[in-house]
Amino acid sequence: MSGLMQIGEVVERVGYSFRTIRYYDEMGLVSPTQRTPGGFRLYTEMDVYRLLVLKRMKPLDFSLDEMRELLSVLDALDGRIPSATPREQLFAKLDEFRQAADARVEKLRDRLMMAEEFAQRLRDEAEGRTDGGSPAPEPPVRETV
Repeated sequence: MSGLMQIGEVVERVGYSFRTIRYYDEMGLVSPTQRTPGGFRLYTEMDVYRLLVLKRMKPLDFSLDEMRELLSVLDALDGRIPSATPREQLFAKLDEFRQAADARVEKLRDRLMMAEEFAQRLRDEAEGRTDGGSPAPEPPVRETV
């Protein structure tokens, strides 16, 4: 069993729950390399690597299909699966994923900046250091007739 890990060790290394790892197995994204005679899942370093790829894709809201596709491209480039797709096309697909990741990271940066500004405004408000405006936009005033 040298080099093989049970799911508990993988959970500790990757930071996913048992449930998430089993879910990715059910979805065909990362399956255990082997099973013990008793049915326990056994994972390799490559399985851990694949789970870490998924973990990095998750905050960028990549879909399960996109995750599956990227893993297939990486597997084909590394020679883990046979592929009829020319390497140039695989690298082009990898670059598409990079571009998508870059765009999603930029979007997250914008959201984070907005969230930080809001949190700072709340801190200032709590400490009485604002110009009297509210931390959020004022709701529209309804006219009464």
